[in-house]
Amino acid sequence: MPKGNPDATANDSPGLLRSSAVVGSMTTISRVLGLVRDIVIAAVFGAGASADAFFVAFKIPNFLRRLFAEGAFSQAFVPVLADYKSEGSIAAAQALVNRVAGVLGGTLLIITLLSILAAPLITAVFAPGFVGQPEKFNLTADMIRITFPYLTLISMTGFCGAILNSYGRFAVPAFTPVFLNLSLIGAALVASHWFTEPVFALAWGVLLAGCVQLLFQLPSLYRLDLVPRPVWDTKDEGVRRIMTLMVPALFGVSVSQINLMLDTVLASFLPTGSVSWLYFSDRLAELPLGIFGIAIATVILPNLSAHRAASRQSSFSATLDWALRWVLLIGIPAALALIILAEPILVTLFQHKAFTPDDVAMSALSLRAYALGLVAFMLVKVLAPGFYARKDTATPVKIGIQAMVANMVMNVCFTLPLMHFWNIGHVGLALATSLAAMLNAGLLFRGLLAADFLQIQPGWRRYALRLVSASAAMALAVLMLTPAIATWVEWNWWQRGLGMASLCGIGLLVYFAVHWLLGTRLSQLRAPSAALTAPPRE
Repeated sequence: MPKGNPDATANDSPGLLRSSAVVGSMTTISRVLGLVRDIVIAAVFGAGASADAFFVAFKIPNFLRRLFAEGAFSQAFVPVLADYKSEGSIAAAQALVNRVAGVLGGTLLIITLLSILAAPLITAVFAPGFVGQPEKFNLTADMIRITFPYLTLISMTGFCGAILNSYGRFAVPAFTPVFLNLSLIGAALVASHWFTEPVFALAWGVLLAGCVQLLFQLPSLYRLDLVPRPVWDTKDEGVRRIMTLMVPALFGVSVSQINLMLDTVLASFLPTGSVSWLYFSDRLAELPLGIFGIAIATVILPNLSAHRAASRQSSFSATLDWALRWVLLIGIPAALALIILAEPILVTLFQHKAFTPDDVAMSALSLRAYALGLVAFMLVKVLAPGFYARKDTATPVKIGIQAMVANMVMNVCFTLPLMHFWNIGHVGLALATSLAAMLNAGLLFRGLLAADFLQIQPGWRRYALRLVSASAAMALAVLMLTPAIATWVEWNWWQRGLGMASLCGIGLLVYFAVHWLLGTRLSQLRAPSAALTAPPRE
């Protein structure tokens, strides 16, 4: 029998907030280290040709990883595993895990091997603008051969993490990304001196991190007696159900990632540095998304799947409503802070050594464009599970197609004029991505309402008024207290850090103080229980 009472799973809805806090705190550690990683990379490599080449070589397997590990696979696998658990058969759950491990792992190995052999072709497809720059093109292709095995390693890590999440073990999967950041920091600071082309150290750091991350999951799975023993069996009924759900979900749940890859393709035609400017601004926009949006989405999918399996529709809807309130509570002030403090944040974190003032200015423009869509990015993360937990993959796919087509059209409409008149075409790519995310989130929300998967709970009008009032007060306070950008540039690193910490602290104090004065209490944002029929009225 599994050790540690694995039946005490994530369907304990009163633990939603606690579980989200665990995931959020672990993810915060990872994201802080991720910032340190990006600071180090910016200082050592700047935003030049070698940095552009690495970011493309890393983005390609990372993009596919989000399809196989975090995105479509998890959305398909978790509901099916929930069905096996609800039937109470531990042996059946173990058999499913073994067969999924075999089919997923075998497929990924084949893709990885083919991609290593076809590295130049992949470079030409994902970064066609590099074709006319032989040195950058060859550098990218060589690093793709090193980084692509990361796809198999991290996707299997994601598979193991999905199992742990399904059994309520959220901390280990959430902490795992820390090892990628530590590996890349070490590669940039230490190993880069060992290579004729220093940027190759980053590629090898990615590969090492993939190995460590997978191994880190195994002890926790061992304690549940669910360590995968791969079996290739594509005819297994559970595997077929997952594949049926996963194929359309591959597109639907990963539209934002596909859009980001399209940005990379187009950015390869823009001036050198554009890929790096987009990378650093996207990383900052992803900080609140990763800490809060993905944390909430990670926790609610097993809960939604459990509610669906037990036919608890009221609890299903209340869980979605709870997630929406928390996303807006965190997402709105985070987006405003990124827009107002774009240059100070970039100066504080990245303007050292190889990262120039021009890099700061260009990155700030795309950061503001990404920040406009931050709330939408977070909403997509929590709305899509509402469909996948009910095994409805068709609706998100249709919505995803509409969003991606809109993104491609906007890419052309925004990027060409901005490039022609102001030489800031990369801003058009970021803006198009944000607007497409807004369309995606809006259509998902409307679809959930129309299918009656989500019913609006009492108290939203008052809650919205508090959100707007608190956010406006915070924005005004930060605007009034922020020094001129010249002052930030003149300050040394500790003055910049202290100034940024003070501004963020004051902003948070004002935001939550206004919320409290207007009547918001933590008890009103309590996670719904499994027996809930309606949330408490305010």
